[in-house]
Amino acid sequence: MKKHIVVLTGAGVSAESGFATFRDSGGLWEQFNVEDVASHSGWVRNPGLVLDFYNERRRQLKDAKPNAAHEIIASLEKDYSVDVITQNVDNLHERAGSTRVLHLHGELTKVRPEKGIYDITGSEEEVFDIGYDSVSLGDLAPNGRQLRPHIVFFEEAVPAIERAIDLVSRADILLIVGTSLQVYPAAGLYRYAPESAPIYIIDPADVPVSDRRITHIKTVATKGMQRFTELISK
Repeated sequence: MKKHIVVLTGAGVSAESGFATFRDSGGLWEQFNVEDVASHSGWVRNPGLVLDFYNERRRQLKDAKPNAAHEIIASLEKDYSVDVITQNVDNLHERAGSTRVLHLHGELTKVRPEKGIYDITGSEEEVFDIGYDSVSLGDLAPNGRQLRPHIVFFEEAVPAIERAIDLVSRADILLIVGTSLQVYPAAGLYRYAPESAPIYIIDPADVPVSDRRITHIKTVATKGMQRFTELISK
């Protein structure tokens, strides 16, 4: 039976693809007010602004390409059972060839009908893949409701977190790539890894957590993934 690798990824894995990160220096939160474009209350106040923000992100994603880190993660499936849990809303893991990807914070290329306050648990039938198209006010779902980004806004629950916890709890190896481990609840997922599971973190920044199981590969995602494959092949 193949060993089970669970990979938790954040913005750093896509940064080398030229896809703008949110929290880094020069990132999107320095250009935009997060409360205006990425919160539930911001959506209620000005849905047109929120739609425009994500329309632009979609246009940027169309031009971005998977980098070597995405590709190496996908190639792990040759020898391991691999589940990717990503905080990213881009589709670069899928485009690189990863076949099991769980998006914690939603997907940029999908939309769903607006529902009640904090109700973001829409069924799969209610989620529509629009690719890189734009969405405007007045674009309605078949049920007559305004279409909104299939994104977990701030102030909203993370419906996939229980599934993510289950995956991490069954990992033989936990690999964390390109995340600062500061955004909860995703930042606490490593705590659910079995005691016997080694944890590898690839990030050029200092690791803000302390755990005897952690091996920190302090570099960018592309170089770090090359080093990770060397370590687990020994």
